Amino acid sequence: MSTDLRNYVCVTAAYWGFTLTDGALRMLVLLHFYTLGYSPFEIALLFLLYEFFGIVTNLIGGWIASRLGLKITLLSGLGLQVIALSGLSLFDPNWSVMVGVAYVMGAQALSGIAKDLTKMSSKSAVKLLVPSGEHGALFKWVAVLTGSKNALKGVGFFLGGVLLGAFGFDGALQVMAAGLIVVLGMSVIMLPSEIGQAKVKVKFTQILSKSRDINYLSAARLFLFGSRDIWFVVGLPLFLASSLGWGHAEIGSYMAVWVIGYGVVQALAPKVLKKTTHAPDGALSRQWILILVVVTSAIAMAVWTETYPGASVVVGLVVFGFVFAVNSAVHSYLVLAYTETDHVALNVGFYYMANAAGRLLGTILSGLAYQWGGLMMCLIVSAGFLVLAWGLSIPLSSPQVQKNA
Repeated sequence: MSTDLRNYVCVTAAYWGFTLTDGALRMLVLLHFYTLGYSPFEIALLFLLYEFFGIVTNLIGGWIASRLGLKITLLSGLGLQVIALSGLSLFDPNWSVMVGVAYVMGAQALSGIAKDLTKMSSKSAVKLLVPSGEHGALFKWVAVLTGSKNALKGVGFFLGGVLLGAFGFDGALQVMAAGLIVVLGMSVIMLPSEIGQAKVKVKFTQILSKSRDINYLSAARLFLFGSRDIWFVVGLPLFLASSLGWGHAEIGSYMAVWVIGYGVVQALAPKVLKKTTHAPDGALSRQWILILVVVTSAIAMAVWTETYPGASVVVGLVVFGFVFAVNSAVHSYLVLAYTETDHVALNVGFYYMANAAGRLLGTILSGLAYQWGGLMMCLIVSAGFLVLAWGLSIPLSSPQVQKNA
């Protein structure tokens, strides 16, 4: 096995291990604190800092990685997740709701920082492990890493429920922390220390990207991922529960299967696009975003006209997930293709900062839009976001003209 392939396997394995705990932790917190009698709003607060710190971490983490190397940020992410899991296992259900929410928000903030340090490090590393100029190989490797991560996040939802039933809340967290310590130890031994470290030290003032393509792609990413979460985070679960009468288990299982399927499509995106005669570019991204606009608008129309609204949403989400997964895979490739090797961590961090901002904005708007006009309002706002993402993709160039330093 070549050194680059071994390093890719190591990075991917570390990302997989973290992702399983990330998905399982979300399900553990949701189920456990719902059982303790926390209100939906109080449970939502538990994840607020998790999303917020994703923005901060991606912005600063890329700069740190460019100076100290990706191994440092990857190991920091894994280590912080161990601390977050261990800290949550000390939660006392006898605490007041105010104290409990504050404590869990703090632990979730650590987990949010850990997630984005790990994600930024793993995806940046792929750029460094693929020979310069091999756009087809880069697209394939990025798609496999991203797709497998999302599939495993869905598996993590199931894992969280299983561990909660088998070991209880504290025990489940301790089991996950122990498993992640093993992953951390393997990463310490196997990964080279210099991976991702810039040859020229990057100033802190350079954390905001100056690349035209990266800036436009990041802005498009913000609205693309915001469009998904506007109706997926709050609107969809509430619609399935209130309008279709689904139970918690049915909703959780459906969304878990959707996330797994979404990840599989991402991993297979290069095969889905195999008839494309060139590497993905801005034009291809615009085409798939336009398809997403049509799909979202069609679902909204079905809900508005009451044309089998339940089936339209359930089946429509499957189509939405397929098209969105291809969009996401193309974006994940483009950010690396547009990036010079020596600035990869800095630009990937900036890009995923925009991704995190889109998720945070989408989460907030999901609750507001559903309160104002139900799922149809969520879909309308989502379609508007997609139109903005399409418009911001117009200036994107072909990545073949980019140079790898």
